[in-house]
Amino acid sequence: MSGTRTYPAKPSDVYLFGTCLIDLFVPEAGLDAVRLLEREGIRVHFPQGQSCCGQPAYTSGNPEEAARVAAAQLALFSEPWPLVVPSGSCAGMLRHHWPRLFENDPALAAQATALAGRVFELAEFLLHVVRVHLKDRAGHGERITLHTSCSARREMGTREHALALLAQLPGVEVVEHARESECCGFGGTFSLKHPAISGAMVSDKVDRLIATGCERMVTADCGCMLNIRHAAEHAQRELPTEHLASFLWRHVGGEKA
Repeated sequence: MSGTRTYPAKPSDVYLFGTCLIDLFVPEAGLDAVRLLEREGIRVHFPQGQSCCGQPAYTSGNPEEAARVAAAQLALFSEPWPLVVPSGSCAGMLRHHWPRLFENDPALAAQATALAGRVFELAEFLLHVVRVHLKDRAGHGERITLHTSCSARREMGTREHALALLAQLPGVEVVEHARESECCGFGGTFSLKHPAISGAMVSDKVDRLIATGCERMVTADCGCMLNIRHAAEHAQRELPTEHLASFLWRHVGGEKA
């Protein structure tokens, strides 16, 4: 978070960590993240060997498997450039948990710790490193509600970063939904292990979001977005959802919805 971290000057180059869910299900969010960065004159590098951050294995109690996933990627980001992640939960895994995976391997721990210091969630990076000044070119107002994943909210402070960026768009009204800090029920493998509990949680979340009267829900975490979107579709309820990167790009430089 901004109060506990020293931010570097705006760089000329960055790495992008695309995340599994963006790669497989929401590639437009990754492309829009690239567009937002390139709009600021930053060259974006995407090492093709990257894969999962290891969070599913780690949160399922398999740190050894998570360490194998992480170790296979440490050398991919060898240049001293920031590593930007369009997901608060994945950024949290890279920044806070990768160094812990190698506590018994000093060499890999040093690599992971050095990399962790260069990890930034996308909204955090745009706000505190790039120091963007957004100009809304969408030509219309929108009433939205913001959802932040549990780990992103608590580990990376991404809610405050997203709100600060959205506040730069005068036509965007952000309305808070009831019990906003509560989990949507996804929780990675939690939704697979406890489907009934997860289903009840996301149903409640959909109710709260729709009750705001918002035109769409915006979030920076694809796991939550896909969980909430599909739950609303399954219940035949209208709740458009959009990744924060795509929402920002559409307002500052992309096509109108």
